[in-house]
Amino acid sequence: MEPEKSLIPPWPVELLAPARNLHCGIAAIDHGADAVYLGAPRFSARAAAGNDLAAIERLVRYAHQYFARVYVALNTLLTDAELDEAVAIAHGVWNAGADALIIQDLGLLECDLPPIPLHASTQTDNRTVDKVRFLQQVGFSQVVLARELGLARIGAIRAATTVPLECFVHGSLCVCYSGRCSISEQVVGRSANRGECAQFCRHLYSLRDGRGKKLGRDRYFLSLKDLDLSSHLGALLAAGVSSFKIEGRLKDERYVKNVTAAYRLLLDRLLEADGSRRRSSSGRCRFDFVPDPARTFSRGGTDYFLVDPRNRPGAIDSPKAIGQPVGVVGRVERQYFTLDTEMVISNGDGLCFFDRQGTLVGIKANRVEGARIYPQEAVPLEPGTMIYRNFDSVFSRQLAASRDCRKIALDLRVEETADGLRCVVEDEDGCTSTVARPMEKVDATIPGRIEEIVRRQMGKSGGTIFSVRQVEVAVAPSLHVPAAALNDLRRAALAHHVETRLARHVRPGRKEEAGGAVWPAAETACLANITNEPARRFYRRHGVAAFPPAVGAAETADEAVLMTCRYCLRRQLGICPKDNRDPAAIDEPLVLCDNTGCYELRFDCGRCEMLVLQTKKASP
Repeated sequence: MEPEKSLIPPWPVELLAPARNLHCGIAAIDHGADAVYLGAPRFSARAAAGNDLAAIERLVRYAHQYFARVYVALNTLLTDAELDEAVAIAHGVWNAGADALIIQDLGLLECDLPPIPLHASTQTDNRTVDKVRFLQQVGFSQVVLARELGLARIGAIRAATTVPLECFVHGSLCVCYSGRCSISEQVVGRSANRGECAQFCRHLYSLRDGRGKKLGRDRYFLSLKDLDLSSHLGALLAAGVSSFKIEGRLKDERYVKNVTAAYRLLLDRLLEADGSRRRSSSGRCRFDFVPDPARTFSRGGTDYFLVDPRNRPGAIDSPKAIGQPVGVVGRVERQYFTLDTEMVISNGDGLCFFDRQGTLVGIKANRVEGARIYPQEAVPLEPGTMIYRNFDSVFSRQLAASRDCRKIALDLRVEETADGLRCVVEDEDGCTSTVARPMEKVDATIPGRIEEIVRRQMGKSGGTIFSVRQVEVAVAPSLHVPAAALNDLRRAALAHHVETRLARHVRPGRKEEAGGAVWPAAETACLANITNEPARRFYRRHGVAAFPPAVGAAETADEAVLMTCRYCLRRQLGICPKDNRDPAAIDEPLVLCDNTGCYELRFDCGRCEMLVLQTKKASP
């Protein structure tokens, strides 16, 4: 069913890529990102990926050449003692030229922030029409949707709001609704809402039933595959998404280059076919490699619950990157094994397989001779075993070498003036600039060659962000201009045009709060995440009269909800009552145990949610 034209947002389409640091940010811009997001010096939801203001300022300047944007994550919960520093960082980020601030703690809206646009982090648990509408009313310029939403829910939010919607399309998945996980904080004192998640979703667990009977072997029951919505970008565009976000602020440059390039090509094809939408930054990319997200970090892909609410997205055999399947083991000898594959395996490739116990075992291909793989160390392989490649050495070198692959097209006109030459530059966005250089005019020994010489010298643009489409020459045929003078004119013109583009970049200001915004009565979970007095003031100002206990306040209670998940382990294991299975076949409650303790699972079938609880009766 085609969406109504009135529901399709008018905003340009944005590909939003992660940046662990300055170098990753530049790589993301080079490989097609319309915007990048990175952590502030402190208080970002990836505590290990903070960036100083000098690095942010350098990235901003690089991005703004392409009219691309830089968003800075200041998206942890804050204590009263931290608010002054957080506000100072926000002003520093604004002064560094950043285009938006991504926040979770709504107490910041009660503080003296600079006029920087605010984006509502996915940590604010943005799942409902009422919640997104409220965030729009209180002044957010963009809202990051929960990863668990289906297309219908996204479309309903779009129909009821006008704020730009940002949607994750690729990368690692949290098993919980973002902002609704407190297991790390409660068990080991490291809050996911403060950027210190201990990743309990990647732990090895045993699973037992209500009688204490162990259900199968130990597995990574809460670990999920990686999100991959690459085949659904058109549907997301139609549903009203305008910002397509790649996860990965802890990933390296190779991942950023590969995944950004892959989604750039996909989105460009869609936009070119549509014709009514445009990308939100400038320049075109040409890559010397074929992007393939499966060839960098990958746990296998899932479209999560975007189209199938009964999906099974678990990666319960291993939380590690297994990469892509490459072939099956044929013969096993003492020093080598043969691999039946159509792919080229190279020296230094990282391979892996699951052994009889279901454990992921890694192999380094020390030497490859045709179908023979000589591993660095002996491994317990058997004929018929599926082999995966999780490190592609050749592809990795291609990614490492990929740079300067994004260019802004422009036209030059070289004109003769009374005392020399001038160069008029006009780029693909219609930006124009002019640089003039005085020079002594000398008659050419062989008249008529000046036009050819000017075109040749002025058409060079290597080492810049530009590609020259055409050079128009308006110079007397009898004139002689040394190549060095033309080179100087070209370098000056292109450098000046960079400054012209930087001056043309427009940063929108922060939106004003609309009057009468009332906190949705049904949205109570986020109220347990209040950690400072300005946040309480904010919620009171918007109609909240009573607050639930803060996270961790009920340590002596018989039970506490540690995780709220759209993912359901019963469905993953094929024992969901809705799958026409006999619910009596499993004696509940189910209990997960790891080296930190035991946790009861409770299933809310009406909402299709799974709760992970800390209870006294679930103790080992």
